[in-house]
Amino acid sequence: MPQRTLDQQIQDHIQTFVQELTLLVKRAAVQSVAEALNEGGSVRRGPGRPRGSRPRAAAAPSASRRKGAKRDPRLLAALTDKLFSYVKSHPGQRIEQIAGGMGTATKELALPAKKLIASKKIRTTGTRRATKYFSK
Repeated sequence: MPQRTLDQQIQDHIQTFVQELTLLVKRAAVQSVAEALNEGGSVRRGPGRPRGSRPRAAAAPSASRRKGAKRDPRLLAALTDKLFSYVKSHPGQRIEQIAGGMGTATKELALPAKKLIASKKIRTTGTRRATKYFSK
């Protein structure tokens, strides 16, 4: 008879331990999901560039523009003229260098550059990112 009560006590302790362990595992799972969704505080980011470390270009006229909205033709013409004068005074630079020198985002200069190439005011050498711009 004492063996039965000893076995019963062991079973009771095991059952209690399993219940506590199950509760802890559930809490850990909920906490992991909350951290993954960034609800449970700060989460350490993986390797790479930290958030907010990208250099910002000067405030572009398009900052107030919605994505996909057309630029004001006067602002576009002014940017095209500014690009032309910059290329004239700094021949042989790539678009990234030009954008840095002008304080403008590279993507903002794509359309003005195309317009100047189409009107044959500037010429290019190279392809893709190795494209260099020269005035005619």
